[in-house]
Amino acid sequence: MNDTIFAPATAPGRAALAVVRLSGPKSGKALQALAGRLPPARRATVRSLRGPDGAVIDKAMVVWFPAPASYTGEDCAEISVHGGPAVVDALIEALGKLGLRLAEPGEFTRRAFQNGKLDLAQAEAVADLIDAETKAQAEQAMAQLGGSLSRRYEAWREILIEALAVLEAAVDFPDEDLPADVAARARPALERLLAELDSALLDQARGQRVRQGFRVALIGAPNAGKSSLLNALAGRDAAIVTPTPGTTRDVIEVPMVLAGYRVLLADTAGVRDTEHDIEAEGVRRARAWAQDADLRFWVVDASGFDGAWQFAEDLVQPDDILVLNKSDLAEGADARATRALGYETLQLAVTRDGADAVRQRLAERVIAALAASEFPAATRLRHAERLREAHARVASALAAKEVELAAEDVRLAARALAQVTGRVDPEDVLDRVFLTFCIGK
Repeated sequence: MNDTIFAPATAPGRAALAVVRLSGPKSGKALQALAGRLPPARRATVRSLRGPDGAVIDKAMVVWFPAPASYTGEDCAEISVHGGPAVVDALIEALGKLGLRLAEPGEFTRRAFQNGKLDLAQAEAVADLIDAETKAQAEQAMAQLGGSLSRRYEAWREILIEALAVLEAAVDFPDEDLPADVAARARPALERLLAELDSALLDQARGQRVRQGFRVALIGAPNAGKSSLLNALAGRDAAIVTPTPGTTRDVIEVPMVLAGYRVLLADTAGVRDTEHDIEAEGVRRARAWAQDADLRFWVVDASGFDGAWQFAEDLVQPDDILVLNKSDLAEGADARATRALGYETLQLAVTRDGADAVRQRLAERVIAALAASEFPAATRLRHAERLREAHARVASALAAKEVELAAEDVRLAARALAQVTGRVDPEDVLDRVFLTFCIGK
């Protein structure tokens, strides 16, 4: 990290302002070369910027952040210029001529991590906050940036370290005058921790769903009204609606925001037996998407008598919702048969009443699934994997017959939890994390 990097921190294109950030040992000299002299630390100052050839680039606002009181922990600077592409390009060209290097994606935050300004979980929260599209996503990212996730894992890790100290004492000093049950003293703490990890594993999907979206599949037979319901919920014509069965051949995904949460709504191909290759592939995709969804709306033609609803019945799970569509028509045998199955049921007449009741119930289900007073134990797949590993190691330690084996399992459990905050992360893990960032952050 001896080189000095720079990058635009604002999106390209025409704008009122553009911000370019610098970090590294040459930041001060570069800013001085452009602005004539360094401004007072951490005070926004207006200066005329000149390139190495003496040509005026712009009149800009500059801020100087000497180390270690900066985002990266290094000497840093921020330059706010007018947002025209020509001005930004001239500034970038000048910085390159001064010996600075264009930053890689996430390199500023990676330097902040490596200099102890952030741990890895907090660094991931920076990316999540930039990508946040909903209030819930932003709130979760802000809490994680504030250390909520890190504190939880560190508390678990401290329990393991204390248990490991007890176990290793029994291993390393067998001839010393230690109580005979010294190793057993670690068991109550490990049992309590295992119970906490059990609860965390049950809740592991919540944080990822807040980030990625709550997945809802509209399933049912052809012409049951799935596409009409999708359009009504989305408030636009996202899917083609025709009287011809099999119109929807692929999964149509529509993102929306309900109660502050991101929801991904999917219209799927009508499920039925077919010999048409393209339609059969659509049915296969419909089944795959429905099986992975968090909730399924089983749409059934309430006026039907043909029993076509049975083709999708195997996809429906106990907590799913039955939507009896076309309820403004005379009720048929299909409505009576599916209502008798005992699923939560909503009546719907899309063309007349709209989908307000369905939207309201969906919002309630999303809130129930994603809202909680406690911060989720995992907001990314990486966290969930380490959580499962730690759980397995603690369970193995409790089942071990030899103290040495129990101590090794506890040590590996602590190591798994430490990887979440980046205490012991290998370089390839860091590469995967920071390559997901945008340039300039």
